[in-house]
Amino acid sequence: MLRRLNLRDVVIVAELEVELQSGFSVLTGETGAGKSILVDALQLALGGRAEATIVREGAVRAEVSAEFDTPTALRPWLEEAGFATGDDALLLLRRTVDAQGRSRAWINGSPATVAQLREAAEWLVDIHGQHAWQSLTRPASVRALLDEQAGIDTTALAAAWKAWRDAQARLEVARAQRDALARDRERLAWQVGELDKLGPGADEWEALNAEHQRLAHGLALLDGARAALAAVSDDEPSAAGLCGRAADALDEVARFDAALAPVVEELRAAQAQLQDAAHTLGAYLGRADPDPQRLAELDARLAAWVGQARRYRRLPAELPALLAQWKEELAGLDAAADIESLERAAGESEQAWRAEAGRISRQRHRAAPPLAEAVTAQMQQLGMAGGRFEVVLMPQDEPQSFGLETVELRVAGHAGSTPRPLAKVASGGELSRLALAIAVTTAQGQQARGHGRPGARPKGQPVAGAGGEGAAAGPGRGVPTLIFDEIDAGVGGNVADSVGRLMKQLGASAQVLAVTHLAQVAACADHHLVVTKAEVQTAAGQQTLSALQPVDGEARVAEIARMLGGERLSGTAHAQAMLGAQAAAGSAAVPAKPARPERAR
Repeated sequence: MLRRLNLRDVVIVAELEVELQSGFSVLTGETGAGKSILVDALQLALGGRAEATIVREGAVRAEVSAEFDTPTALRPWLEEAGFATGDDALLLLRRTVDAQGRSRAWINGSPATVAQLREAAEWLVDIHGQHAWQSLTRPASVRALLDEQAGIDTTALAAAWKAWRDAQARLEVARAQRDALARDRERLAWQVGELDKLGPGADEWEALNAEHQRLAHGLALLDGARAALAAVSDDEPSAAGLCGRAADALDEVARFDAALAPVVEELRAAQAQLQDAAHTLGAYLGRADPDPQRLAELDARLAAWVGQARRYRRLPAELPALLAQWKEELAGLDAAADIESLERAAGESEQAWRAEAGRISRQRHRAAPPLAEAVTAQMQQLGMAGGRFEVVLMPQDEPQSFGLETVELRVAGHAGSTPRPLAKVASGGELSRLALAIAVTTAQGQQARGHGRPGARPKGQPVAGAGGEGAAAGPGRGVPTLIFDEIDAGVGGNVADSVGRLMKQLGASAQVLAVTHLAQVAACADHHLVVTKAEVQTAAGQQTLSALQPVDGEARVAEIARMLGGERLSGTAHAQAMLGAQAAAGSAAVPAKPARPERAR
């Protein structure tokens, strides 16, 4: 659950620290006081979009941190990603945004990416916004909702669809370009054949040039070697002979001065090296006779290399790589022109997709009736007595990436009426109540399952703005914290009482936080937080700042009375009666933990 939320320099909040409890908590306040800022700030900590406008005027940066109990199932992901947990049961997400809109993120004190914040958020929070009903009119979101409830993972289906589409595309290209492919293959095969006749080796060009240089300058090489040999050993005096004489001369007198001994050794060494050089030159002259026939062969071979290089407008040294490239392209053309193999591959891919789509279709058909029944039951408590909710699966004329059918939500607002598509329900109040009924139903389903892994979010208001209309749903996660951001807009009267009771009921198994304008909903809460704003003199001048305060007792009665409106005395009496009735109704329930004080500055 969400333990603590800290804000600094966020919009009109200078500094705020709020500690949250288990059970059902409400957040109320005048319009414009900043209730939505808390939800927006939390979404920022969960990986939401960062904008410079979130930074309070005159501040350098905005900072938000959210502290959660660490879900056991999230620990392996944290360890794999390198975010230390140790024995600490708390998980800290932190995000800053500067005045230029640049943001930084941390998880448990270690730098993190925004994508990693979003991944962690999948285990922590579900946020249902006041316009959640809008996504329920979009087929992709509705299908994702049903898949979420059924625990369907569509990853394998998407992969099978892609494999089928790719195989079909290759087949269609081969059929459409059969003649062109044949011409390309014939041209490429001829080029490969021509180069294969040459058979250029990988390092042959450099070796040919080196040998040709040696043979082409054979006479000059022999003359140079003979002259060197004469100077080293054959002439009189020679270098080796003079070196020996010098060594002999010093050898006779070195016994009189030990300092000459090293010089003698150096001269003897030089003499030995000159003798080795003479031996090497003699061997070179013995085998270096000019070979005109070999030189002619090299001339012909080099000419063949240069001719092919000119034909294909390449450097001679590039011919081996060019041949390898053409052979690879030829193999690709052979495969692309094999219509029979491509047809077989496309057929196998289609069968694999249809098998997976059929499996998912059966799961959807099993999950649709229970979902419809559960939402119908919730409708009876929300001013739609006799109403009926249906989840209709309609077969597709053509295969689609998401499966064999589309999913449509239909509703009958009262007994005797025919269910119609949700998109055609005109009443905004009905739409809001249906969104609330669906949100409560799906949240209860997730809490009942209490297992899963991170996946895309099918809700109407994804956490941190993640996902999208086409996002695929993953298995249920059983997240511990549910937030309803004015999802009860457009309802009132007895229906509002039912909304409050539903949220309180949900709060028995999960942490529930609701931003609301309804006194009936606020009266049902286990904990009540009030957001206020005031003109404050700061170093930057007169500013409007927001603050938050937990209320209880008379302060809570006064806030409920304010929400009810009307005369002060009658409103206070009504508020006291509402709170008294809720206290009596909840006397048999397990008492909620006492609220810890929040600090707002």
